[in-house]
Parts: sequence; C-alpha cells; structure tokens
Amino acid sequence: MTRQPVLITGIGLVTSLGEGPEANWAALSDPAGTPVLDETGFAPFPVHPLPALNLDRQIPKKGDQRQMEPWQRLGTYAAGLALDHANARDLVADMHLIVAAGGGERDIALDEAVAGELASAANPGPLLNERLANGLRPTLFLAQLSNLLAGNISIVHGVTGSSRTFMGEELAAADSVRIAAERLAEGRGGIALAGGAFVAARWDMLMLYKPGGVLLEDNWKPISERNGGGLVLGGMAAFLVLETEAHAAARGARALARLDGVMTDASRRRAPGDVRASLDGLWSRLAPRRAAGTLGVISGATGADPATTEEQGFVAALGADAVRTPASRIGHGVEAAFPAHVALAALALSQGAMPAPLDPADTGDAAPEVMLVTGVGQWRGEALALLSPVSGATP
Repeated sequence: MTRQPVLITGIGLVTSLGEGPEANWAALSDPAGTPVLDETGFAPFPVHPLPALNLDRQIPKKGDQRQMEPWQRLGTYAAGLALDHANARDLVADMHLIVAAGGGERDIALDEAVAGELASAANPGPLLNERLANGLRPTLFLAQLSNLLAGNISIVHGVTGSSRTFMGEELAAADSVRIAAERLAEGRGGIALAGGAFVAARWDMLMLYKPGGVLLEDNWKPISERNGGGLVLGGMAAFLVLETEAHAAARGARALARLDGVMTDASRRRAPGDVRASLDGLWSRLAPRRAAGTLGVISGATGADPATTEEQGFVAALGADAVRTPASRIGHGVEAAFPAHVALAALALSQGAMPAPLDPADTGDAAPEVMLVTGVGQWRGEALALLSPVSGATP
C-alpha cells in the first residue's frame, strides 16, 4: 500500500503566552521573553496559567458554555481556532476527530465539605455514601465523561466524521496525533482534527501529582536547573488540522509542514535506561523517513526524572543542530503537550527558524530543515514525531 503524505494545514494553540500560532510564535521568538507564572495562587506549586479568552468567539454563550467544564471549553475553543486557521469550516462533515482527554474535573467544594465532615464523624462509611449520593448530580457524572470534549467539538463546530477519544495522559496525546496521521496516510479519509486540552490551575490535579513527588515546589526554575526535581504544570490546548497532500492540493490549502511519521511506546520503567531504550527503539523505526538537512528538536523534557534525564541523553546523542525545550517557558500540558510541541515544530519549519532559546541549556540557532519532536510522560509513555518542510509554507 502506498502511503499518502500528510500535511499540517491548521493549528489551534492556547498557552499561558497567548492564543493562536502567531501570538505564541512571537512570544517564543523573543530573546527577552519570560514565562507567565502564578506562584502564589496554588503555592507551593507554581503553575503557568491560561490567558483570558473571549469564549464567545468560538462557543455560543447560551447553553453550550454553561454545560462544559473549563477544560472542555478550552479544548472546544482551540479546536475552533484550528479550523479557522486551516480555513476548513466547510469540511467538518467529513473530518475525523481524535481527542486526548483527562478524566474530568472534581467538585472541589464538595470534596472539602465531605472531608471536613468525615474528620469528626463517628461512623464515616455511611456518611460518605450519603454525601456522595446527595452531592453528586447526574449532570456532574455526565460532565466527567472524557469523550464529552469530542462531543462538544462535534456539537459546537459540526465535526461529524468518525470520533475517538484516548485517555492515558501524555501517551494519549501522542496517540491522538499518530492515529489521525495513520488514518490519512492509509487512505481512510482526507482530513482530520486531533489534539487535547489541559487546565493546570486546579487543586485536584496538583493533589493527584503531589504524592508521586513529580511537582516542582516553591521557586520556579528552568528545567535544566531543576536537576530532575519536578515538573511545572501549564494550562494549554492544542489542536492540529491534518490533511493528505492530495486533499490539501484539491482545495488550494497551504500547509505549514509535512508530518512524516509519529511513533509511540510505553516502556515499563522498571530500571534505569528504560526510557532511553524506548526512545532509541522509536528512532530506529522513524529515522529511515528522515530527509537530509539540519535537524531541529522540540524537546518534550518535563523536568521530572528519570524521564527527563534519559530524554536529554537521547537528544544529545542525536547531535541536533538546534534544541528547544518548551516546558521551560509554557509548562507541561499533559494531554495537550505533544500536539502543542508538534505545532511549534511545524511553525519552526514554516518560518525557517527556531524559537529563541527557551531554557539555558538549549543549543544552536540553525534554520531547521527537519524537525523532531520528543515526548516523555511523567509516569509512562514515550513518543517521537518527524516533520519536514513543504514548498510555499506560510504561518
């Protein structure tokens, strides 16, 4: 079977630096740029907060916004940005939709009330059952369903082709892009929308990561100065419009980059070197697709060990001409991180330049002719994506 080339023709990107590919590229290309941080609202954990968004521009205010959780509104908003960027609003009826999603957001007020009552309850078991039965409404259970993000994108934007939702943190994000690209490459459709969203400013998420010891506490530092001491969560959403080359040509679409391949794995991480071995294995399968030219890397290093140290060793061994570490500037976006990094790689190719150094350890300023995106989950999940330029690309 002849594989069809797959292009990136649209990007919907929201990070702490702003919304849209142009705003994010401008911020990341500023040598004097600094991270946007909230170091007090969730102390001792710094987070990269989301910018203020005018949701009305993408989501009807009556009804649709009220029934969504914040991460669903964010993802639906970014999906709309991607459709607009690709000029693909009239193609949604035949568009594949593949979403990376978390498990929903908790009702913090209810959690606090139940915890307070249980602390002094003589018989906590029955009390807990009663409070949960009365406190959790059926609508809350519906809002927690992970595939509600895909459902809301379908309702709001009319994307009614096939739909799949992946759960599994960082690996779900990489697989959303991989599966979308593979479907198109194999001839099972001409256009797809893939991505995810993550709200970092949430106590429930911080409390989930804290017991694992993976969060940076107190003062923010760039990744290269954390010594594997933890990640900083960053609010973000990223959606990509992918098209076969033939489909894009038929409608006169201009592409930012060619997506030559995406590979994913999930090492067991039982011993030192497991992450590195996983990345080496992925690269052995992906490297034959690499075109000649200078190599730029968008690193998925998060700051949490052992994945960060082993990912950095893998990147160093490649001998890349330029390396950038986005999580030092925008934080770690879990289900949105990998598509966001793929978006930055596509922008680098379309601009013919790398962003300014994002971490003190970032190296090189060569104009990239090939881009590699790495991804490492804080607990599990490794991924690589390879991109190359297309003639006539435009931001």
